Amino acid sequence: MISPDDRRQTAEKAIAEIAHIATLPEITMKIIELVEDPASTAQDLHEVISQDPALSSRILKVVNSSFYGLPGQIASINRAIVMLGLNAVKNIAIAASLVKLFRGGELTPNFSAKALWDQATAVGAVSKMISDKLKLGLNDEAYLAGLMHNIGIVVEMQYDRSMLIDVIRQTGVDARGVPANDMLQVEASVFGADHQDFGEALCRRWKFPKPFHHVTGYHHRPLELPSESRTLTCVVYVATRIVGRAEGGIRPDLVGLDFDRDVLDALSIDQATVDGLQEQYEALSKSQEDMAA
Repeated sequence: MISPDDRRQTAEKAIAEIAHIATLPEITMKIIELVEDPASTAQDLHEVISQDPALSSRILKVVNSSFYGLPGQIASINRAIVMLGLNAVKNIAIAASLVKLFRGGELTPNFSAKALWDQATAVGAVSKMISDKLKLGLNDEAYLAGLMHNIGIVVEMQYDRSMLIDVIRQTGVDARGVPANDMLQVEASVFGADHQDFGEALCRRWKFPKPFHHVTGYHHRPLELPSESRTLTCVVYVATRIVGRAEGGIRPDLVGLDFDRDVLDALSIDQATVDGLQEQYEALSKSQEDMAA
């Protein structure tokens, strides 16, 4: 049994050795500081984002995705800020900057950096969908939290690719298509920590707000958090199950897993509502596939 202190030390050692992802891009940090300053205006935010055309383009791509649920196409950052507000655009800017970290090509026939990013964006979209449905008032945070939940796997990928490949192979499916092992247990045996430990450590390094520490560090065990701090993490837990049940993807060990009833109760959400969200996600996912075909 690995102690929490040993897990934390392992995660912090890994992050210290991959400095290229331990620091967010300078412009992203500027955006965070700007939005947290109550004296800032929409024009201030626009001026900062406009300094980076590539970031502007990525933000507009996120804003205009079908999962984000806005009517029509938004063609300018100014318009995005007006429609969404400074805080939402800040979170989307962070999300847009994160895509650079999800690089590394194909690790195995069933796992690639792109697949990890696709799964992250799907969980972000479903997290926002859940927040919308339950009227939690967490829509912007929910999208970013869902996008970031598996950032610990990115740490593993950048820290030791061969060890992550070993984890993926051990977490595969058997001849009947049944998942062979739980990914978290395999990670702990291979790395000495799991992707929740690595994700939480990275959020500490980035000085992100505590709710994101909780999401990255507890999205598979949200009820271990104090009751007043678990809502966002419970939302992401449900979103990961919805996405995993639909396609498995990078987490074959999630296929067919039932939802923890206590987590659903913590969100005051029933199974019928979850089933409706599952259908909504699968319909949106199919429409995106049809558009891409």
